[in-house]
Amino acid sequence: MDQQELSAKGRALGAALEPVIGQVYFSPECHANYVALGFQPSPGEMNGVALPEGVAYFTSRGSLMGQVPGELVAAAFAVFNPAVVVPSVQAGWKITDAATICGARRDGAIAQLERILGAKPGGVAKARAILQRAVDVLRPEGRPLFAGTLSQSVPSTDLGACWHFGDMLREFRGDSHTAAWIAAGLDATEIGLLTELYWGLPLKSYSRTRGWSEDDYTRAIDRLESRGLLADGDFTPAGRALREQVEVSTDDQMRTALTAIGSDFDQLIDILGPWSRAVQQMKGYPASGPHELAEAAKRR
Repeated sequence: MDQQELSAKGRALGAALEPVIGQVYFSPECHANYVALGFQPSPGEMNGVALPEGVAYFTSRGSLMGQVPGELVAAAFAVFNPAVVVPSVQAGWKITDAATICGARRDGAIAQLERILGAKPGGVAKARAILQRAVDVLRPEGRPLFAGTLSQSVPSTDLGACWHFGDMLREFRGDSHTAAWIAAGLDATEIGLLTELYWGLPLKSYSRTRGWSEDDYTRAIDRLESRGLLADGDFTPAGRALREQVEVSTDDQMRTALTAIGSDFDQLIDILGPWSRAVQQMKGYPASGPHELAEAAKRR
């Protein structure tokens, strides 16, 4: 598999998986489960999609790694301001424990998929087998969130197992992406700014959800300009090349999974694609996720 094919397949898989798996952070069923434990409800909707509540988000996703301190959650999530993450996790552990909220997370995600797709959507058994094959060959070193998923039991249904294995792949790619931008000499504010431009968004727009201050961004922009990566609020050629190389490095780390999927790749995408579109149409995930934004930006 040459680099062009590898990147094309890695990004296509990420795009097909994202709404099916990432819907866990927007699922009304998840929000209801968290409220039942004592967390605050979703703070509202954006274009009909229920937004995540911060304390529940950091605690539920962090619970993959066990009942760990907020400092570890901040390090693993990587792009969020620890000043936001640490107190959120501290508050979360006063409400519940890791096993309980991790179960609430899993059950809510699967419940939304069952509501939207039905309990046995077309191709579900085949997708389960392919996704399991893809994750069985992955190694955990240097990947804390993926490593955390290894301790979770596989749900009993095919659709539940698809979500579980997909969550493993999503976290593996996320951990790999963090390794790629750290290796490129970037920090959390810098990768946020470069990613906004990569997606075709204004600087300091999407990345504001990560809890950084205006001063943090001002200093980050100064650093990026001093490295010749930004000029006048946009990429320099060197900046665009570096940000693309981060993505290529992330793609490279998916090679083992893509090789394991092998000739079943197109079939897997054909199964996941309609599921993702259905989840978005039913407001289970935003209409424009990160992969779609990146593709749209390339076409402009």
